[in-house]
Amino acid sequence: MTSPAVPLDLTDAAVVADPYPAFAAARATAPVQWDERLGLWLAFTHAESNAVLRDRRLGRIWRDRTPEERFGQFNLIHRNAILEMEPPEHTRLRRLISAAFARGHVERLRPWVQELADSLVDGLVERSGGTAEVDVLSEMAEELPVAVIAELLGVPAADRPLLRPWSNAIVKMYEYGRTDAVEDAAERAAAEFVAYLRELAAERRRAPGEDLLTHLVTVRDSDGDRLTEDELVTTCILLLNAGHEATVNVSGNGLLALLQHRDQLARLRADPALLPTAIEELMRFDSPLQLFERTATEDVEVGGVTVPAGEKVAALLGAANRDPAVFPDPDTLDVGRTDNPHISFGAGVHFCIGAPLARVELQASFGALLSRTSDLQLARPARRRPEFVIRGLAELPVVLTR
Repeated sequence: MTSPAVPLDLTDAAVVADPYPAFAAARATAPVQWDERLGLWLAFTHAESNAVLRDRRLGRIWRDRTPEERFGQFNLIHRNAILEMEPPEHTRLRRLISAAFARGHVERLRPWVQELADSLVDGLVERSGGTAEVDVLSEMAEELPVAVIAELLGVPAADRPLLRPWSNAIVKMYEYGRTDAVEDAAERAAAEFVAYLRELAAERRRAPGEDLLTHLVTVRDSDGDRLTEDELVTTCILLLNAGHEATVNVSGNGLLALLQHRDQLARLRADPALLPTAIEELMRFDSPLQLFERTATEDVEVGGVTVPAGEKVAALLGAANRDPAVFPDPDTLDVGRTDNPHISFGAGVHFCIGAPLARVELQASFGALLSRTSDLQLARPARRRPEFVIRGLAELPVVLTR
């Protein structure tokens, strides 16, 4: 291995708090570098990260966690996930899921999403009253996407509080330096989530509705193919975990960025037509997902190094989205940035299938925050979660004025 060693520790608290200076220093050394601690290659530039995501010789190759008897349900929900598959299995599953999505579910929910966002902001404003702090993260950013996914799937309102704790426990398995307790909690959550969705799917077979879960239960392609029970359950879990985690963290990271860049907040408030562009910039500026792994199915050259067959290489999405070769003044937040090929939703065959829904949610929530308040102020420093891969806040205390 001729690549220099990575000059950063992705588990270091300072890097987790603000990885972007470390990314810039590493990018200046080499575009792709070997990380001995993690046992994988890291791509720091936009070009190389994009190549990692698009090169068909670099696949999502799932290997069950071991011992398998300890991680039975966690393995099940990944072994059958579209995110962990390559063609032709991926092609078949994506075709079936896309057919269910194509029935207008996202557009059907758009007015409802906006009403919910308006209602949540009104509640925050009432509780804050221009003087008291409220936590925008727990009281809005986490509430809205979970409610939307639950409404999309047809999860009964009484059961919706179950969803986020399950998701939170499962996604902690994607971090480095996990404890046994974290792993055990992830397996328990996976088992409970799987059992719940099997029961809900059985109910939809008995009594179909107009929700996405019903359509996933009944969808068939032109060859008569359909989702297996395990694929159905896994797809629903992936929609919740991937769908709401990204939206929650763009909401938190993005609002914090605006509160720290008051000129851009004022610019967006003065010109609401910038909102779609601003959402893309907030995703670029502080990416909710920082790292996405692939496995070489043969020797592959990336960024001047050879990734041997069987070894892993990861696209550092946050580093790619701050690459000065692609983004002028990459460390500057610019809500009017129009040339913005960020890769926060991925690229290639694994491009996020829920991206249109995420954009609807984000435009609704930021639009409501801007249109239904006259002032937003950070009450005290936000508190960031201590994980690197899924980058987000634990608390965002804000004072809102009607």
